[in-house]
Amino acid sequence: MAAEKTRRIKDLDTLKALGHPLRMRLFRALRMTGTATASQLADQVDEAVSLVSYHLRKLATHGLIEEAEGTTGDARERWWQPVAATLVTRDEDFRDAPESLAAHIAVSRMHARQQSELHESYLDAQSAWDDAWRGAAFTSESLMSLTADELSQLREELNELAVKWRARGQAARDAGDTEGRENVALHMYGFPFRTWTPGGKEQ
Repeated sequence: MAAEKTRRIKDLDTLKALGHPLRMRLFRALRMTGTATASQLADQVDEAVSLVSYHLRKLATHGLIEEAEGTTGDARERWWQPVAATLVTRDEDFRDAPESLAAHIAVSRMHARQQSELHESYLDAQSAWDDAWRGAAFTSESLMSLTADELSQLREELNELAVKWRARGQAARDAGDTEGRENVALHMYGFPFRTWTPGGKEQ
């Protein structure tokens, strides 16, 4: 798999295929492991192997993951890998019809919920991490006044920075440098708003 290959999803069928909570979790798990079997992934997501295998085949049917070369030499094992390091969906690709737009919003909401759940799971277990990791972890919010073009430029700059650090971590792991290294999630949002009240209602 190319380390920073990006797959932009533009068709409704593929979007719907991704829009399943377990499939989204499986894709995220594969992004972190690089390659894995259904059995390995079932342990990670705490689901039955048969169910995981079914959803992996669905992801493969829509070109989101592909078979990979195994690492154990056991020909009976089926290994999988993501076709790209990053999946991208854009509103502009789905705004032409109500069904497409509704599906894109639903998938975006699911993705946001899973990101929030991942962060909350860290907060729940925060006391189990040592002081170095607790000191390094952060959350932040920056409010600014930008044009749409400026927000697009900011997005690209932040993506480039994330790519740099992801490549650094992957290179270290590939070289066997795993001491003190953990999986890290970095969530970034950038969107316009005017005024906001609890519940997300715009005034």
